[in-house]
Amino acid sequence: MSLDALFSPLTMGTLAMPNRVVMAPLTRARASAASVPLPIQGEYYAQRADAGLIISEATAVDPLGMGWYRAPGIWSDEMVTAWKGVTDQVHAAGGRIYCQLWHMGRLVLPDYLGGALPIGPSAIAGEGETMAPPTADYDGGFLPMKPYVVPRAMRQSDINYLVAAYGRAAANAMAAGFDGAEIHGANGYVIDQFLQSKTNQRQDGYGGSVENRVRLLDEVIGAVTAHVDPGRVGLRISPTSERKGMGDANPAALTEAIGALAQRHGLAYIHLIEPVASGFMEKPDYPVIAHLRAMFAGAIIQNGSFDAPTAVAHIEGGKADAISFGRPYIANPDLVTRLREGHPLAPANFDYAYVGDAKGYTDYPPYG
Repeated sequence: MSLDALFSPLTMGTLAMPNRVVMAPLTRARASAASVPLPIQGEYYAQRADAGLIISEATAVDPLGMGWYRAPGIWSDEMVTAWKGVTDQVHAAGGRIYCQLWHMGRLVLPDYLGGALPIGPSAIAGEGETMAPPTADYDGGFLPMKPYVVPRAMRQSDINYLVAAYGRAAANAMAAGFDGAEIHGANGYVIDQFLQSKTNQRQDGYGGSVENRVRLLDEVIGAVTAHVDPGRVGLRISPTSERKGMGDANPAALTEAIGALAQRHGLAYIHLIEPVASGFMEKPDYPVIAHLRAMFAGAIIQNGSFDAPTAVAHIEGGKADAISFGRPYIANPDLVTRLREGHPLAPANFDYAYVGDAKGYTDYPPYG
């Protein structure tokens, strides 16, 4: 089977990519305890610079949306300066990197907010549990887990503040030297919480109909594209995912509304999580890619349990223009070469997925 389709150039929006292998965002918890990026993150991304595009780990736009210990933010001047060091290393290695803009909404524990409740579209808790911040006697290793709590339903002032936070973060991403930005509208975080009907029970202009539920996303895209050329802006979505208590009554209609919105704003791409096999996320019974293609003329990146043959099949079949790989990038900094030349992939040590420093992060060697 020829793999040429995966390694052919692609112009996505205004970005020229040498191949169609995208490094998916991977939260690895290597920033400082104050959420400031560290130089080792630049080394990590530079090792993977032969990807057609690197999408950074989820990067919080505001302290209220940060609920992951040692994940990075981009709301302060200190963070901008630190991220500039990271993007400089990627560019020196010949790579391209977008900043994924993130707010966790209801999935933030009060432990990260000085005891205050997190915010969300409605007072409905996420399902499951998440990592709490370390206690005073923490000496490394995995963090304690706590269940999600019922959030405070957002007022209009909260929504206005959130939209402005995305705008500030987008401006900061440009100042930090990123080549573009991806809006994180997937995986059960705040934008996804507004989009899906199970988590959005609002009775105002942001809830009810699908047209109302995409309103926050519309405003966020407007705030981001005020600072970043739409040809360098993407959107990540997972409309069929039910993880963490998500769910929508009509994912196909939601997908069409999102696609129409992205088309109107002229976004470069939509990054669709629609797995070809169940794993981190379930393979959907009713895929929505055809609904997205019907409404959106930009590029589509597909994500979810792909290997080289399935990636090529999706590109050649018109279901994707590029494919993003997440977990394979953990232990394979030279993933593009390994896929192109058919070398075996190294296994990741997940004991160090979210803890540690260089170990399990920058110490995976290239093939041979």
